[in-house]
Amino acid sequence: MHHLVRTANGRRLQVEVPVTSWERPVFLLHGMPGSRVGPRPRIRFLQQCGAALISFDRPGYGGSDRWAGRQVADAVEDVAAVADALGLKRFAVVGRSGGGPHALACAALLPDRVTRAAAMVALAPRDAEGLDWFAGMAPFNVQEFRTAVTDPERYAARIIPRSAVIRRNPARMLEDLYSELTEDDRRIVSDSRTWSMLLRNYREALRTPYGWIDDAIALTSPWGFDPARIRVPVLLWHGAKDVFSPASHFSWLAARIPRVKAVLEPKAAHFASLRALPQVLDWLLAGASRS
Repeated sequence: MHHLVRTANGRRLQVEVPVTSWERPVFLLHGMPGSRVGPRPRIRFLQQCGAALISFDRPGYGGSDRWAGRQVADAVEDVAAVADALGLKRFAVVGRSGGGPHALACAALLPDRVTRAAAMVALAPRDAEGLDWFAGMAPFNVQEFRTAVTDPERYAARIIPRSAVIRRNPARMLEDLYSELTEDDRRIVSDSRTWSMLLRNYREALRTPYGWIDDAIALTSPWGFDPARIRVPVLLWHGAKDVFSPASHFSWLAARIPRVKAVLEPKAAHFASLRALPQVLDWLLAGASRS
């Protein structure tokens, strides 16, 4: 079911809510570019574990209004607004890829409401002390993120036409990445169900280009919180062969988040996070109280 939620400053958030009870709510924060209709476990699994999986378009994606200049930490305001609209006091949060830092923001800044949080194949902060942020990253990502850091206007000028092309032909997104995928990732994205979900995800995400632009700038700017100050339990899941979010980012986060369970899969890469999500949800729900 689709819902529109109004934030305190009047922005609209497009929300996807399941037709289930709210006893075990989990927010799923999508990647970059991404949307509320991105890949998720089969409905039978969600019904069996009792997960009410809630997702929404980050500002500028899909049906959500843009929030120019937003920080990663600003995701907390939107998660809280959706939770309030749905009458949820407590919930778990999981973010995948570009959604991972936003999930960590919720863990850091909503400790009285977040039961557990998970970040899958997440980046570390751009200003992470002692981390060579671009080391091990695919050349395509290095070029994109460097431009977002050094010349945001030029980055936006490149993303606007590219997003229009992908909106018309969402397969182009995966075709652009294909040469940098591992064999395992190629098998995952080639699965017919996953392929269909990804194409739907990209088409919906890129109704406008601004979510993608603002995400890249936010991820490479100060996040607005310190991961070392997170006090709720956190699961970090990562593939050792990931070239979009290198494993060194995982190691940096794992060394700093106090109550962390760190899982590094030696043969996995970036899209293996789609396959691992059910296990991560099991962990999140094991610590979830009734809402």
